[in-house]
Formats: sequence, C-alpha cells, structure tokens
Amino acid sequence: MGCCGSTQNSKRDWRPLEEHSCTDIPWLLLFILFCVGMGFICGFSIATGAASRLISGYDSYGNVCGQKNAKVEGLVNSGLDHSNRKYVFFLDPCKLDIVNRKIKSMALCVSECPQQELKTLKDLKKFAETNGSHLCDYALTPSQYTTDISSCPKLPVPESAPIPFFHRCAPVNISCYAKFAEALITFVSDNSVLHRLISGVMTSKEIIIGLCFLSLVLSMILMVVIRFISRILVWILTILVILGSLGGTGVLWWMYVEHRKSFNENLPPDQLQVSKDNQQALLIYAIAATIFTVILLLIMLIMRKRVGLTIALFNVAGKVFIHLPLLVFQPFWTFFALLLFWVYWVMVLLFLGTAGDPFINEQGFVEFKINGPLQYMWWYHVVGLIWISEFILACQQMTIAGAVVTYYFTRNKRDLPFTPILASVNRLLRYHLGTVAKGAFIITLVKIPRMILMYIHSQLKGKENACARCMLKSCICCLWCLEKCLTYLNQNAYTATAINSTNFCTSAKDALVILVENALRVATINTVGDFVLFLGKILIVSATGLAGIMLLNYQRDYTVWVLPLIIVCLFAFLVAHCFLSIFEMVVDVLFLCFAIDTKYNDGSPGKEFFMDKVLMVSFLFCASKLYLSKIN
Repeated sequence: MGCCGSTQNSKRDWRPLEEHSCTDIPWLLLFILFCVGMGFICGFSIATGAASRLISGYDSYGNVCGQKNAKVEGLVNSGLDHSNRKYVFFLDPCKLDIVNRKIKSMALCVSECPQQELKTLKDLKKFAETNGSHLCDYALTPSQYTTDISSCPKLPVPESAPIPFFHRCAPVNISCYAKFAEALITFVSDNSVLHRLISGVMTSKEIIIGLCFLSLVLSMILMVVIRFISRILVWILTILVILGSLGGTGVLWWMYVEHRKSFNENLPPDQLQVSKDNQQALLIYAIAATIFTVILLLIMLIMRKRVGLTIALFNVAGKVFIHLPLLVFQPFWTFFALLLFWVYWVMVLLFLGTAGDPFINEQGFVEFKINGPLQYMWWYHVVGLIWISEFILACQQMTIAGAVVTYYFTRNKRDLPFTPILASVNRLLRYHLGTVAKGAFIITLVKIPRMILMYIHSQLKGKENACARCMLKSCICCLWCLEKCLTYLNQNAYTATAINSTNFCTSAKDALVILVENALRVATINTVGDFVLFLGKILIVSATGLAGIMLLNYQRDYTVWVLPLIIVCLFAFLVAHCFLSIFEMVVDVLFLCFAIDTKYNDGSPGKEFFMDKVLMVSFLFCASKLYLSKIN
C-alpha cells in the first residue's frame, strides 16, 4: 500500500499499451471498505427513523406526523396518533434558527396548512372547526383559544403552503426569513427591488436559456478555432504582454519624473507629506515594474524556442477532439455523477441531523441527538464527501489520459478502437480503480487540514493577534499550493499509469522525472497555454454578456438587468471552464507522451517516433537550432 512497496525496476523502458495489469489493489479494497462505512451511516440513519422524521416531520413532542407513534417514557404528549395529520405547522416560523440548528418555535402536526391569512382569533377558531387542524396546543379545544396563550400562533397567521416532499407548512411570503442572512436584510425587505429582479428573471427566462445554449456553442467552436489560429494567437498575446509591461513601466517612470519636477517644498506641511509619500510610492512601483519587466523579458528570451511546442500541442489537441468527439461530453458525465453523489450526501447529512435519541432542549421542545461514539459519524461523512468527490474527478482524469494515450501511441489512426473513450473507461474499471482511489486520498489528506484551518480562522476572526492570523493564513496558503502541485502531479501519474499499467507511486515518480527533465518546456506550456485558455474563457463570457445586453435591450417589460446578466455570465464561465479545462488536460497528457516519445525514440528503424507530423516538425526545428547553437 505504501509508496516504498513498489518492486518494479525504476530504470525499465516505457512500453506504451503493451500489457495491462491491476494496480494498487489494496487501495481499492480500502476504498470499498470506506464506501461500505458510508453505506452503514446511511443505513443507521434510516433504521433509527431519521428518514421518516426528516421527510414527514415531527412535532415539539417527538411525534412523527402522518403516522401512529409509540409512547416514549418521560416525554409528555408522546405516542399520539397523527395518521390524519400529515403536515408540520410552526407557530412562529420566523424563529427557526437554521444557522445554529435550534428550533425556537413550537411545532404541531396538522391536517391542512392555512392557505389564507388568519387575521383574527375568530378566523383561527373557524379554521380549526372546519378542517380539524388545531393550530394551538393539542390539549386546547377551539373554544379555549386566546391570544394570551403562548401555545397559540401569533396573529395574523400568514398564508402558507406545504413544501414538496417534506410536509412542512412554509409561509408564502418569505420576507420574515431575511434575518437568516443579515447582509441581505435591506435588499430583501425592499420589495420593489426584489420584485423587479424576480420579474426580470421570469420575463427573460427564454433569453437566459438561449444565452446559456449560446455559451455552450461558443465553447465548442472555440476549441476548434484554437487549433487553427493557435500560432497567431500565441504570438499576438506574447507581443501584447511584452508591450504592456514595457509601456506600464515607462508610464510609471514618467509619472515619477513629473512628480519630482512639480515638487514644491513651500506647500503646507500636510500637503507636503502627501506629495512626498506619493513620490516615494511611484518610485517603488516603478522599480518593481522594472524588475518584473526585466524578468519577463528574460523568461520570454529563454522560452521563445519552446513556444512553438505549445502551438504544436494545441494543434494536435484539436485533432484529438476530432478523432475522439466523446471527449467533449466528458464534463457532463462527471458533473452528473458529482451531482448525484452530492444529493445523496446532503440527504444522508439531513438524516443524521434528525437521528438519535430524543431529548428536551432549553425551550422545552423535543429534539433528537446521537450520543456516544456514533455522534462523530458526521466527521466520517465529511471525509467521504471529499474523498469520493476527488475519486470521481480522478476517474475523469484517468479516462481522458487513457483515451489520449491510446490516440498518441497508435501509429495508424485507422487502428484506433471504435470508441477510445469507452475503451479507456473499460481499462479504468478493470485495472486502475485502486490507483485512482490512492491519488484521490492523497488530495483528501491535504484538503482536510486546510479546511480545518479555514474553519479555525473563521471562528477566531477578530479575536486572534496579528502573528497568529499571519501564521494561519500562511499555512492555508501553503496547503493550497501543495494541493495544486499534487493535483498536477496526480494527473501526470494517471497518464503514466495509462501508458505502462504501473502503480500510483511508480507512475508518479516516473512522471516527475520526465517533468523535471523538461522543466522549461513545462513552464512554457503552463504559462502560455493557460493564459491563452484563460483569455478564451473571458472571450466566451464577454461575448455571451454582450449578446445578453443586446437582447435584453429589446425587452421592455422590466428595468433591472442585473440578475439575468449575472446568471448568464456565471453559467457561461462555468461552461467555458469545463470545456477548456478538458482541452488543457489533453494538452498536458500530449506533452507527457511527447516527452516520453522523444526520450526513448530517435526516429531510427525500430525506434520510430509516435508523434504527429506537426509535433515532429516543431521538435526537429528546435533540435536543429539547438545543434547549430552548440556548433557555433
């Protein structure tokens, strides 16, 4: 199971796709056992009645609505028959402290929610006599209702409707819930603004759907266009960055000189100090910009010969998507799998919130709480959220890596499997689930401490001293950087596993060696390539937002465009990120395959290159220039 347990020779040759074997089987067994534990938590919460309490709801005496309850010793009014009372009614629904998970309002089971506002005591009595739904305590008859009794609702009783699937009576007017989010009180209480925003979304729902579809189409088109204009695009961006840094540095020095020329020592003391501070700040900014520009120019000078490789990789990535069109739909399957798991996880978490033994809280109402060691099950459940989510994302990375590796190391593209994606999924399920589970666990080990530190930082906000705050933020930042580095290394380890069918640690070591040997190429691809793709995301968001403004300009039924445009732009960025991140992943896999190809093959008989002609031209061009420079 450990990284040191590999018995494979570290100096063996790479043999792409020659044989397949199972990898990291102990980690697969460990992951299966962990999932069994997750299933036990779900089964425990359902077996203890938490599912029925969550879905059907329960009153302040611990009785589940819609069924006959058993008597619990020591609890008053427990064991009531609520077969005809299917809904939970809160006497004061605005006293539900969702943040601290406390119930401050009495809850009763009723047969019907008040569908009209009950303004007077007479209306309250009439409602109880008409349908048998007593909105006051069970011990009171309608003739005993009075506004002075705390076990009766405060008048007026707002109009309410049952929440679908959860049988709770919720007020139709949700303005009283504004105090759950204090930052939104003013916004929500301003009914005119709220109504205009909501009406804007509802009126423009067809436009929003159309613009979301437009962002989807633009993302697909951009992935094809990048292949054909990558050379021009990369050089234009490189020139713009250089000119921008030189221009910015020049402007700062010019402003500093102007400030020195216009400096007047006869100014009042306060203005004189401000002028000196501004002059000093401009000098610092100009020096920093100069250093940054010099470093940038040196990096560009060193990497200029390697930019061609980035362009060639973008070209080949475009061809990959032509031969493997199912890659485009990979984000959808991953998102769908994550969505299903997250829904399951939230449902089980809600089950845990209503599981356990009944107890009486400080308000005198019955709540349920798990006692003993089982009360820490939610920690296990949180770890499961991170590990399984990372496992699903890692399965996507392994699937893409396997498909791209198959494409790259197949000399005759006509010999490709009918569906390389499905073939990659098959290899993943048969051989490499343990490797994926191990890689996901490593990311989990880094994420959990970072989340704990972030929670501690939020709890101590305003209480800790400056030194402690700086240390906490530094630790959080370091863990975040470590997580990003491990994620990148994991992705390359999955590629190495897809090539050689080696276990995770061996693959990670082999991939790291290749990456270190090609450090400058890696830096060029990650900087230039990521920057190009980031600009592509901005382009899609800008184009979608511009189209939204033009379309909404002809919509005169409302005046507030803020919410529809925010929805459209967020969705456009999400779609662009999903598609272009797949493109970025393909480029990274292609680069590792290229590096392995150039290391172990030289084009001689028996050691022919696997690479595409575009990559071969770029490689031979760079190699010839390097050879000539050595001769000179």
